[in-house]
Amino acid sequence: MTTPPTLILHHYPTSPFAEKIRLMLGYKNLSWKSVVIPMTSPKPDVMALTGGYRKTPVLQIGADIYCDTALIADVLEHIEHLPTLYPEPSKGMARTLAQWADSTLFWTSMAYNMQPRGLAQLFDNAPAEAAKAFAEDRKAMSTGMQRHRPQDAAAAYKSYLRRLSDMLDDLPFVLGDKPCITDFAMYHPLWFTRVRTSVLADVLNATPAVLDWMDRMAAIGHGSMEKFSAAEAIAVAAASTPAVLHDDVFQDEHGIALGSQVVVSAESFGLEPSEGELVAATRLHYTLRRTDERAGTVHVHFPRIGYSLRSSTPA
Repeated sequence: MTTPPTLILHHYPTSPFAEKIRLMLGYKNLSWKSVVIPMTSPKPDVMALTGGYRKTPVLQIGADIYCDTALIADVLEHIEHLPTLYPEPSKGMARTLAQWADSTLFWTSMAYNMQPRGLAQLFDNAPAEAAKAFAEDRKAMSTGMQRHRPQDAAAAYKSYLRRLSDMLDDLPFVLGDKPCITDFAMYHPLWFTRVRTSVLADVLNATPAVLDWMDRMAAIGHGSMEKFSAAEAIAVAAASTPAVLHDDVFQDEHGIALGSQVVVSAESFGLEPSEGELVAATRLHYTLRRTDERAGTVHVHFPRIGYSLRSSTPA
């Protein structure tokens, strides 16, 4: 029997995207190590692993660092195929709806959640400067993004909740009898409303089918978690060798050869670049090889969709 890999999740409790992955770990009954990271910059221990990327969460397996929950979901599916996140025959629809949920639904919900009452609850027991630091940090991460005003977000959020309720009229989960990637992607923005900014959660009351579905999702749990320190995680990376790339069919869309020094960054939110040697560019992901004085040589993986690749060497 193959020994399952040690999964190290770098996250923090209030992160909605981290909740998405924590639930997936529970759904697949996986054990994992929990490294709690700061909500805002600086994040020197994360940077040691990613070289620049600082969004939450990050999944580490040895010296392989996986960025973005869309890619992390694929990694978890590869490790433990059942129960699947991508059931046939609807996996194309499931992925498409999940992408919509992680972008349109997420940003609509967060604009609603981050109105003054929500922020006040979120930072109720924190120092006065914590809310200001959070706002400045997220402003820096969203440079150039067009954001909803809370009033506009409220109207859109209510419409999306009604549509989701319609989808749940005859099914326990969005696309069938069991959860799929769509459920996890649609759940986490609503989880933030219900759990982290509960003073605003009355917006959910008009859609009881959605609340019942949320109860079913929450009951999945988070699997088996063990606390782990950032120093321990970095030591694991330093003592490990990146896994051999098996899906390394090169798909060149940029005229950039493997072995080139490149920069990968998100296309919208969290534009901080990661730089390294391009060692894979497949139809699904990019992989950079980089070396850090603490973490050693690591492979940092990004999904292609939602990320841009460019040469770091002037033409």
